[in-house]
Amino acid sequence: MSPTDPSPGGLARRLGTGDAVVVGLGAMIGAGVFAAFAPAAAAAGGWLLAALGVAAVVAYCNAMSSARLAARYPESGGTYVYGRRRLGDFWGHLAGWGFVVGKTASCAAMALTVGSYLAPGYARPVAVAAVVALTALNLFGVHRSALATRIIVGVVLVVLAAVVVAGLIGGTGPVVGGAGGVPVDGWGVLQGAGLLFFAFAGYARIATLGEEVRDPRRTIPRAIPIALGITLAVYALAAVAALRALGPAGLADAPAPLAAAVSQAGAGWLTPVVRVGAATAALGALLALILGVSRTVFAMSRGRHLPAGLDAVHPRRQVPHRAEIAVGVAVVALVCVADLREAIGFSSFGVLIYYAVANAAALTLRRDEGALPKAVPVVGIAGCLLLAATLPGTAVLTGLMVFAVGVGVWWAGRSVRSHR
Repeated sequence: MSPTDPSPGGLARRLGTGDAVVVGLGAMIGAGVFAAFAPAAAAAGGWLLAALGVAAVVAYCNAMSSARLAARYPESGGTYVYGRRRLGDFWGHLAGWGFVVGKTASCAAMALTVGSYLAPGYARPVAVAAVVALTALNLFGVHRSALATRIIVGVVLVVLAAVVVAGLIGGTGPVVGGAGGVPVDGWGVLQGAGLLFFAFAGYARIATLGEEVRDPRRTIPRAIPIALGITLAVYALAAVAALRALGPAGLADAPAPLAAAVSQAGAGWLTPVVRVGAATAALGALLALILGVSRTVFAMSRGRHLPAGLDAVHPRRQVPHRAEIAVGVAVVALVCVADLREAIGFSSFGVLIYYAVANAAALTLRRDEGALPKAVPVVGIAGCLLLAATLPGTAVLTGLMVFAVGVGVWWAGRSVRSHR
């Protein structure tokens, strides 16, 4: 079989390691730098870098667990598949539900970020147009989407490099602890880490592309840690630059924090460039998010945990076209009612539960199956549950209610699945 031949599920294997890394970078960097820093700074204050470190540790555990599982089960669906295979049907459904609802909220957040930066007075119409355009792009095939993401990531990294230089040279504010040596707030650091986790979840898009990468048993375990490491380095530099330019309070209050940072640092001429870069980054994140969510919807429909028919594959382009259209419609609906900061909190809750299941599944791997040291998935489970519990109360309450609906959907569909 050729490396580009369709997988058993019918999807074409076109992506190499570089493409998979870029898909993850497009999702993580776009979401993190331009959307999550402000609410995380509001929670953690001058200890934003500590919150970033906590989020990175949990993300590393999740990434390692996901990589080992994805290598063993190179199928579309990510933890939905791993949970079913290792823990049982219910846990797989719960993970898939968390991913779909959490990342649909992320799609809405990224679309609104595009609108807010490009046309603040017309944010929602621009957001809807962005969702429609990128859904159409995905319908033409994952290879074109990966090429577009590669271009977007390159542009964003250049813009962020300019922001970092301006902030480090022109900024004078405190980077750690805040003015006057504010003592560490443990709860605030954990809540900030939970909100920043929203920015690290992009590597999930790599795992959900298991049926579309060449040699997935080698490609996925390589691509995930590479994408995570690059993203962490970029985040740390951008956080230091923003804190030096604005200080913790200024960063928390800024609607467009990196644009405000370059202006405060005396490089106001960069502000339009940063706004365009922010919109470009959010478009890259939205592109990868729609791609990943649609693949999970495709897998859950194939397993009859979502309505039948969404598992159709286009006969010529070999993409799950019905799942992609369904995700696009759902995101457009959310864009009409979404609040950016609340969407970030809700998304973080759903995805943290998703990764708790992933770590639990990884804990069951045997040595001959590529098991990690037990400490990695154990820290991952504990970290995910702790960060989920410390998120803002509205996000936790909404998340629990939505997961209760998901449990009801699983219960109602048992009879359908039992007769397959």
